[in-house]
This record gives sequence, C-alpha cells and structure tokens, in this order.
Amino acid sequence: MNVLVTGGAGFIGSNVVDAFINEGHNVIILDNFSSGKDENVNPKAKVYRMDIQDSAVENIFRDENIEVMCHFAAQMDVRKSVADPKFDASVNVLGFLNLMESGRKHGLKKVTFSSTGGAIYGEQDYFPADEQHPMRPLSPYGITKLTTEKYLFFYKEIYGIDHVILRYANIYGPRQNPHGDAGVVAIFTLKMLKGEQPIINGDGKQTRDYVFVGDVVKANVLALNYKGSNIFNIGTGIETDVNQLFHHIKKLTGSNAEEKHIPAKAGEQMRSVITSKKINEELGWKPTVTVEEGLKRTVEFFKTKT
Repeated sequence: MNVLVTGGAGFIGSNVVDAFINEGHNVIILDNFSSGKDENVNPKAKVYRMDIQDSAVENIFRDENIEVMCHFAAQMDVRKSVADPKFDASVNVLGFLNLMESGRKHGLKKVTFSSTGGAIYGEQDYFPADEQHPMRPLSPYGITKLTTEKYLFFYKEIYGIDHVILRYANIYGPRQNPHGDAGVVAIFTLKMLKGEQPIINGDGKQTRDYVFVGDVVKANVLALNYKGSNIFNIGTGIETDVNQLFHHIKKLTGSNAEEKHIPAKAGEQMRSVITSKKINEELGWKPTVTVEEGLKRTVEFFKTKT
C-alpha cells in the first residue's frame, strides 16, 4: 500500500520506514529535516522536503494516492513545549490538522499516530498505567498529543478515517538525536564517548519506562495491518531511573564521568511507566529487548559515529 511517513528521516520514523519497505510497501517520506538526517533516509523511499504546516502537503496526498499516514513529525521536546507552548501547538496541532484536512479530501483511509504513554497520563495514580488511566498531562507537549487523539476520534466519526494510536514510553536506540534536551540515552552516550560531562537534572531518581526502537518498529508493523481503530500502550512495564541509566552507559562506554546534578526542570514527571498488556493480548506484541541489551546496541551505534 501507499504509506506516508511524516518525520520519516528522523529517529523513530526512519527505522519504521525501513521496516515498511521490507514489508513491500510503497513509502513516501514527508520531513522538513529540522532534526531528520539524509543518512537516515532509505533510498527506496520517495522524499518530500516540506514542513507539515505547509499548504502544499495537499499535493502529496493527491499525487501519491496516500492510503495510510504514519505520523511521527512533531515538536517532541517536553521542556521546549513548556518554554514555548504556542510553537508546540502550531506544529503538533495545527500541523496535524493541515495533514488531516489534506488527507480527507484525497482518500486517506487510516492514520497511525505517535502519541505518548508518559506525558499524556501525567503523575500516575497507579503503576504501571494502562490505557484507561486518567489523562492529566503536565506539559503543553502532552496536551497537544491528547488533543490530537481527540481529533482522530472526530475524523473517525465524521469521515470514517480509522486510527491506531500508539502511546509510547521513552524510546531510545540507534539514530536517536543526541543534540538538544530530549533523548537522555543518546545525550549521555555521545557525551561519555567524547569524554565530556553529562548533566543530570534533579536528583536523578525520576523514573521512565525505556523501550528499544526495534520493538517500537514491530508495533508499527502490527498497527499498519490492524483492522479498525484502537489505542495501545507501547512500553516495557519496567522503571529505570536516570542515575541507573547514567551508570549503565558509563560502564558500556568506559567513561570516567561522575554524577553531576543540577536543579530539576519545570514540568518533569517523577515516575512514568506503562503496561502493554492490551496490545499483547490483542496483537501479540511484547518488548523483547532489555534495557541492558538495548543500551549496548545503542552505544555500539554511536561508536561508529564518533
């Protein structure tokens, strides 16, 4: 089928593009390359260098006969969303609506949406959170993801466009962007490989559910073939705090760096962990890569880049 992958030159999107092409699909990439990289692009994919807010995206849906859109393009930095919520909303909400309005006019049948299983739930009432957990996002980033989910319900009810919403835990792995404030695994890894000092925000006891990008790719392949609309968490159900992460990566890189802490950032959750029981029961998906193994693969990847 003809699949549009927005953000298909980025970390997660490019890995998913590779899998879709291996499955025999015709893949079209839409990416403004603000964080995506040419080296990530599969040569078998057709590429449009364009922002999702550009009105010309309608031409892609018209000319390429897009059946399914796999939507990764986003402003995905939680801290940046707190600092500039207007920009966050312009990309994550208005950019998405630009895509959907273009798609509905030209036969779009389905959307797979990259949502968040951490930021959308906020500080949790129970651990791990399932899909029925109350949604109380603490950041504009989480708010825009929740807003997008509600718009997908609208487009299903009014226009019959199906959706599979994947609420991800913290994804890490090869091709993750090590520059900026998001993506702690990549940031720590690159700094330690370069002999630089990583910085831990707060006391480092804040926990996250780290899921390897290869497992996320498998979930997207299942979602592409899923009939109907649904919401699934994609995580491991295991908490790892930042201090643990630091010491795992320190050992793998052979770094001499010591723990260095600075004050915590506004809008950052203390604990975040989700259960993937639902998708396991309905589609047979489960995480297969442990944090230790995933970090090893990630470090090996970055060694080839430094």
